[in-house]
Amino acid sequence: MDATPEPLVRTTAGAVRGVQRPGSAAFLGIPFAEPPVGDLRFAAPQPRAAWTGVRDATRPGATPQRQPFGPVTTIPEPSFPGDDTLNVNVFTPVPGDPAARLPVLVWIHGGGFFAGSPSSPWYDGAPFNRDGVVTVSVSYRLGFDGFGWIDGAPVNRGLLDQIAALRWVRENIATFGGDPERVTIAGQSAGAGSVLALLAAPGADGLFRGAIAASPVVIDLLPERAQEAAVRIAASLGLTSATLDDWRGVDEGRLLRAERAEIGLALAEPTLPLVDYVRSLGAGDAALSGLTLAPIVDHDTVLPLGQRLRDGAHRDTALLIGSAANEFPGATAEAVDRSALNDAFAALGASAAGLASFWSELDLIGEASTRAQLTALRMFRLSVARVVQARIAGGAEGSTWSYDFRRHAPSLNRAAHCFDLPYAWDLGSGEGVLEALGEPADPGLSAAVHRSWLAVITGSPLGWSSAADSPSGGCVFDLEARYDPDAYRLEHEIAAELP
Repeated sequence: MDATPEPLVRTTAGAVRGVQRPGSAAFLGIPFAEPPVGDLRFAAPQPRAAWTGVRDATRPGATPQRQPFGPVTTIPEPSFPGDDTLNVNVFTPVPGDPAARLPVLVWIHGGGFFAGSPSSPWYDGAPFNRDGVVTVSVSYRLGFDGFGWIDGAPVNRGLLDQIAALRWVRENIATFGGDPERVTIAGQSAGAGSVLALLAAPGADGLFRGAIAASPVVIDLLPERAQEAAVRIAASLGLTSATLDDWRGVDEGRLLRAERAEIGLALAEPTLPLVDYVRSLGAGDAALSGLTLAPIVDHDTVLPLGQRLRDGAHRDTALLIGSAANEFPGATAEAVDRSALNDAFAALGASAAGLASFWSELDLIGEASTRAQLTALRMFRLSVARVVQARIAGGAEGSTWSYDFRRHAPSLNRAAHCFDLPYAWDLGSGEGVLEALGEPADPGLSAAVHRSWLAVITGSPLGWSSAADSPSGGCVFDLEARYDPDAYRLEHEIAAELP
């Protein structure tokens, strides 16, 4: 029997040959911009020059990630060498069929804006292809190369890469069987922060009609903080003038080590006493990630998110947003005075009913995790509430849905950061899932979570109430899926609108 022919698709820059799999085809490492090296290092992404012949797209492309997030990562995130790092992976059930006009999912990986890979086996589009969705995973510059402040260079280069990738999708996805008018962007962690930044980016307007933000952090990074970080990194490298040419002359490995030191400083655990930590939740920067290499609110590429949403931007863009119950695990030996903490919460407007959910979760995971749970509240869960509040103020309550992922995995006895992804991508017991969760992703819950993402992507009903019915409501994904009108009650009680 003849082997299945390799699928061939023509893009605006030239033809690409992918690999046929059961039910779908994969086109890997298709460049959407010129390699960001030499004079293009620290420049805005430049359109890819056309190539002759047929480009091989059967192997992953080079990744901006040169070093993983840590020695062990929850998500398997491989790195691949090379300069051609600005590329996309396309997974489609109907290659070469422009009449198919299938909905499109564009995936933006996480990794704190300094790590992560678009070529993780968790991001293979086959499960979405099975359901008639063309799937694209994108790469973007990370760390200082993507987000460091340099005088004379464009800011938000990593976000500009994402916008360039979305433009590539608009121009090319029809030949892969996708509909450029039905694009949904989605991401988790820093990828979800990117989704929010794209909602705040005028340059991305019109490039998508739906958005999914899983465990997002609102990035309120102002230019002055980004400049301060650049000064620290330059000093550590011995740069006295720190011109654009100076930065281009810094070896990639040296810069990587210097940026990791800065990131370690930014991600250091807070040391405030617990009562003071609770009080800090009411500050205007309550959802700040602490990251200094991340999208910058420069009032040009990125506008203040809260004001933009309150002004009605993306009012008709469907948004699914939510977090995991616990996010980052952690335990300390410090004393927990529940009465004093309740008083501090009450001063922020928290009710007894809202606090009940906070303490009931700590009863499950242990009081030693109080600080970790406060960090989850500060970074992720308040981000969800603040975005929903701003969307309501902008008239988008009917197109805004929340979820709360509470399924405790036996590996950590937590609903931890990234643990919702095997359910959303319907991975079952795929590569790395058993190691992360300690069990296969439950098929019933996977069907519910995956179905909710499909609803946003296809424009179908989600099956639970929007923010128009209950601002603090959300679908709780636990042993089963159920709607809770108070899923984010505490967060909405203490969340201030975005500045």
